Amino acid sequence: MKPVLLQINFSQDNLLVLNICLALIMFGVALTIRKSHFTQLFNDKKAIATGLISQIFLLPALTFLLVLTLPVSTGTAMGMLLVASCPGGNVSNYFSMVAKGNLALSVTLTAISSVLAFAITPLNFFFWTSLIPSLSGEMKLLDVSIMQLLLNMVLVLLLPLVAGMWLAEKKSSLAEKIGKPIRTLSMVILFLFIAMAFYNNYEAFSKNFLNIFWIVLVHNALAFIGAYFFSKLLKNSETVNRTVAIETGIQNSGLGLVIIFTFFNANFEMALIVAWWGIWHLIAGFGFALLMRNKKNIEIQ
Repeated sequence: MKPVLLQINFSQDNLLVLNICLALIMFGVALTIRKSHFTQLFNDKKAIATGLISQIFLLPALTFLLVLTLPVSTGTAMGMLLVASCPGGNVSNYFSMVAKGNLALSVTLTAISSVLAFAITPLNFFFWTSLIPSLSGEMKLLDVSIMQLLLNMVLVLLLPLVAGMWLAEKKSSLAEKIGKPIRTLSMVILFLFIAMAFYNNYEAFSKNFLNIFWIVLVHNALAFIGAYFFSKLLKNSETVNRTVAIETGIQNSGLGLVIIFTFFNANFEMALIVAWWGIWHLIAGFGFALLMRNKKNIEIQ
């Protein structure tokens, strides 16, 4: 069944709050990034390459196949591909710790994917949508410019990351002191923002919830399971397998919402997919982490 198309109650003030919130999140993430996260590329090349390939290529590719398989609408398909193109969310670090994964690898992958996201997210999204005629046609109708999207990513992602990394390098004690409060505050604001969006658009969401619940569940499960077995196929350690799966299954849905409300006229179907993913991946991520934590007869390295 196709979603009932309704207009989302959203204003320019809401968009400003969302952009500020995302910039704060990225600034908070940057305060934890150190040079060692990038020099680790030379020490653990296989694990990091596995994680980046899984995030940047495997998840969008699996999403592309899922879009072709499921009877989803254009807006739903675009929302699925957009969330698959976003970088990993920083809550993945906590889930990796709970799952007894490789925490250093998790932080490193989050750092690298966040730094690359200003270019990778729009390029990945434009590439995969261009392969599906109906989505490509919709993009042309909306007149979405990849250069405009790249510029927006620089403003809300790259600049806060550079500022945070600079502060962490020059004033490490201050960065450590303010890092956790900033990350906590920004996540609380984002959670309240999503909660208010659901409240203000309760009728629209309630009428369409069952249409997207199973789509997001299958999509997110595919991300976790596909990434886990992809890493396992490459003969990584169990801790790496768990971390790669979590980094792939936990996506920065806040970035997806910023893009939707900025460039896609608050497209209802896209926003519904991305907003519910933002809630569901926390539930699924915690469940996956507990499952891995209690898994027996494994080799922890």
